[in-house]
Amino acid sequence: VQLQASGGGLVQAGDSLRLSCVFSGRTFSSYTLGWFRQAPGKDREFVAAIRGSSSTTVYADTVKGRFTISRDNAKNTVYLHMISLRPEDTAVYYCAADRGIILSSLRQQSQYDYWGQGTLVTVSS
Repeated sequence: VQLQASGGGLVQAGDSLRLSCVFSGRTFSSYTLGWFRQAPGKDREFVAAIRGSSSTTVYADTVKGRFTISRDNAKNTVYLHMISLRPEDTAVYYCAADRGIILSSLRQQSQYDYWGQGTLVTVSS
């Protein structure tokens, strides 16, 4: 499995941005996809995830209502649409994938074996 994230950039507080992650190497529709982020000097944290079988979504409390994860199985792509961005959203955003993750474990980084290279989002105040 290979993951290629893109779409990061420098934006102002309150702006919107959409990240994309293209998946290749396996059957996309059977994989759960997740977005994680790592701010400068901090540990990587969970942002959002979407299951392949049911498209069930899960969000971190810090982004709920502002971020939306979606997938296009025809394009083998997962998206993270971000609105009302805040300076504290500044981070490198990573997409991740794996199969067979149970719902209660979607937030756990250890459940994902495949990771993209990350894309930097910088939100200025």
